[in-house]
Amino acid sequence: MSDNQNASIEATPEQVLYANILAKGMLIGLIILFITFAIYAFGIMKPYIPLDQVSSLWTTNVGDYLHNANIKPGWAWVGMLQYGDFLNFIGIAVLAGVTIVCYIGIIPSLLRSKDTIFVIIAILEVIVLSVAASGILGAGGH
Repeated sequence: MSDNQNASIEATPEQVLYANILAKGMLIGLIILFITFAIYAFGIMKPYIPLDQVSSLWTTNVGDYLHNANIKPGWAWVGMLQYGDFLNFIGIAVLAGVTIVCYIGIIPSLLRSKDTIFVIIAILEVIVLSVAASGILGAGGH
């Protein structure tokens, strides 16, 4: 192989930084999921939906489930973190949001290397993912 081909195989500093942030974020999210599930499973915190009613709600679609359980869609779960079954959402939110953190993390490196197009793309990714996660547009499953 020529030197040019070998150079293209190596990851860029931004790719390595993105991967490092992603790995740490995934690990943090996973640890949070294990801890919050243990809190729920061992009954350390009272669940919003009693365990004897959970299976009856599983047979319904999402809209009926939310209605029957009197749960508001979207980010309303943040106000219900005092319940063990909603505590699990913290880890899910961390895992879902780690990509945004990755893009934010590489922007300074892209600015230093004067990769203007990639800076714009990274900023747009942060904006699009943040708007989608926020539920501002009212679209999607939230």
